[in-house]
Amino acid sequence: MVASLRRHRTLHGPWAAAEARREVHDLAVAALLAGSPVSATAEADAMLVVSELVSNAVRHAGGDCSVDLTLRADGMDIDVSDHSREPPRPGSPGPYGEGGYGWGIVDRLTSELTVAHRPNGKTVHAHLDLPH
Repeated sequence: MVASLRRHRTLHGPWAAAEARREVHDLAVAALLAGSPVSATAEADAMLVVSELVSNAVRHAGGDCSVDLTLRADGMDIDVSDHSREPPRPGSPGPYGEGGYGWGIVDRLTSELTVAHRPNGKTVHAHLDLPH
């Protein structure tokens, strides 16, 4: 694996999650071009994680957020920062599809999931291990 690859994007509005998924894809393409391909499964897992974290930031934290992606030899770090100091609250899935599944899915796909509070909001950090 080459030295770590990074991407940063400030996001807002209804297309934020789609833009975040595009950043994951662009990072995977950069890794491929650098001679360190990311598996399709790992890319899909990262897209699901970033999509869920960004969707929650847009929905529950005022609509603006940023995403920082870092690809290293040991995996991918996904950091989603928003302007709310309220921590994520895992929901209980309802029988009629009103949500509550996301945090559990993110937790299962990642080897590390933390929340860091900042003076102007919070950052949710997720680490996905990548197969060698």
